[in-house]
Amino acid sequence: MTLNLFNQFASPFLLGVPLILIATIFPWFLSPSPSNRWLPNRLIAIQTWFSKTFTKQIFIPIGLLGHKWALILTSLMIFLLNINLLGLLPYTFTPTTQLSMNLGLAVPLWLATVLIGFRNNPTASLGHFLPEGTPTPLIPILIIIETISLFIRPLALGVRLTANLTAGHLLIQLISTATLTLLFLSPLVSSLTFITLLLLTILEIAVAMIQAYVFVLLLSLYLQENT
Repeated sequence: MTLNLFNQFASPFLLGVPLILIATIFPWFLSPSPSNRWLPNRLIAIQTWFSKTFTKQIFIPIGLLGHKWALILTSLMIFLLNINLLGLLPYTFTPTTQLSMNLGLAVPLWLATVLIGFRNNPTASLGHFLPEGTPTPLIPILIIIETISLFIRPLALGVRLTANLTAGHLLIQLISTATLTLLFLSPLVSSLTFITLLLLTILEIAVAMIQAYVFVLLLSLYLQENT
């Protein structure tokens, strides 16, 4: 039973080709490309409205130097949002349940924000390791603590996204299995379990959107701190 539960998180293969590549590339084909028409269709209008609203909300507190990241973070948000939502469909695979992929997104972007801070304002960046007014005996300890907290940030980004999506998928599989098992034993209990499954699916749709937003929001906060 344990193996069956966690088999859904293993990358499937088809003719020797890992399907995680297809699952990663496919969401980009769902995003409509801009057209040369005077009036865009509804899908492009919705995408444009979402991109503008998201960019405005994220980059208002960030200085002009950080506005160069608008395209990267907006694209990352749309990418994570599509992958998380598509992973809730039956017989699909969710690449963002893989810690390796999430760390592959978190570590380079976090490292870029840190390097930008050290390049543009090294004094302020180094000042984060030692708050002003720290007693002399606590200086070595605080430097170690702040260094550890700095390097934990990308790990926390990746683990948070992986853990939330993995837990949701496991709950959906457990409750759906219980619903099917109880269907012939106790139809009334099975109906209640099915209602719980529907409510959980709605919750997971919200979690998929929120986790994509939180991932990008935390990256924007790191960028704001270093610019």
